[in-house]
Amino acid sequence: MAQLLPKTARTFHLSIPQWRTFSLFPSASNRSHTNRLFDNVRQPQDLHTLTLLNAADNRSLITFWSASWCQTCQAVKPLVKELIEEERVGESEGGLGFVEVEMDSTLIGDLPITYRITSMPTLLAFSRQEAQFDTRLVRPEEMKNKDFLREWLLTEARRGGRKGGAGDGGLFGLRDSGGDKGARSA
Repeated sequence: MAQLLPKTARTFHLSIPQWRTFSLFPSASNRSHTNRLFDNVRQPQDLHTLTLLNAADNRSLITFWSASWCQTCQAVKPLVKELIEEERVGESEGGLGFVEVEMDSTLIGDLPITYRITSMPTLLAFSRQEAQFDTRLVRPEEMKNKDFLREWLLTEARRGGRKGGAGDGGLFGLRDSGGDKGARSA
């Protein structure tokens, strides 16, 4: 019988792949809680998809209702985006999603009526797919106040983030944590 292997031993290196854990229900500890900016909403299905996505991630979704011809909207939008994108306001509370809703889109339909949008600009937060009508902002002078806007964003991030409904509110948000400071009704 012929010898197939030479006298010197051959070594084989078998690499075993690293297995990554998979779960249909990932825990909050391995999710990213960074702020996210999304493409503009031009039709109702877009908003529905984003509310689902952010609810699944325990992240509040900040919607900025505006139109291309609205000069006040164009003045406020960069301030909101700067706080969310550059200063990362809300990330330590669980993160925020941000999207502009184009009210002058031909496909938007009656979406502004559904969410009681009566003026532009309007900032409306969604937490766990529910519109937070009590804390929406409709007054441009409040939206142009960077400190006020920062506190409002922090409040909304606490509502949707890992810390529960009222921020550090304990069981069912019953403990008073001052989580609603800075929020105003329209």
